[in-house]
Amino acid sequence: MTVENTAEIAEGTEVTDTTEVPAPVDDAQIERALEAILMVADEPMSVVTLATAVGAPVKRVRAAIAALVADFDGEAGGVRRGFELREVGGGWRIYVREEYDAVVSGYVLQQNPTKLSQAALETLAVIAYKQPISRGAIASIRAVNVDSVVRTLLGRGLITELFTDSETGAINYGTTDLLLSQLGINSVDELPKISPLLADGADGFEGDVR
Repeated sequence: MTVENTAEIAEGTEVTDTTEVPAPVDDAQIERALEAILMVADEPMSVVTLATAVGAPVKRVRAAIAALVADFDGEAGGVRRGFELREVGGGWRIYVREEYDAVVSGYVLQQNPTKLSQAALETLAVIAYKQPISRGAIASIRAVNVDSVVRTLLGRGLITELFTDSETGAINYGTTDLLLSQLGINSVDELPKISPLLADGADGFEGDVR
């Protein structure tokens, strides 16, 4: 506060704060902003994280999420969407509805017939041998960011989300029956042992290695 401002207050003069305060965002705008963010989210997002992202109070964000859930579910006479907003591990994320999983998987496989990249194959191998495993653990083993690769493998139906860690909120991944059929095996136990191929039998993998 400047000397001049102090003098004005002492004399009873009203001092106007020139700091601009953003006008409150209406609920519809909060809902649309949340919808946009959740459409590109790779992991479940907590209410606090979402509130920070859209610049709105947690209470209003909770109400907006409830409104989106109802909207996607077709309540109040609306159209029930092919996707849903689901709370998983303390966070929120948009998922394909279970009854459309087969349709989406079939479409993705038809649209992406190309071979997997080397990075995707390496990531798939880590998941196959270390499942269940989180994205962070995969990235630690490969020493690179694996977000896009994991999305690719999920889209191909080769891996799936097994569960969410109750303490960390991290999603753990595992392989699917589709991968087994592609490899021509009945179980991951039939995967070839890789220990003999490693210098010390465990380089790059913690614990037992098949």
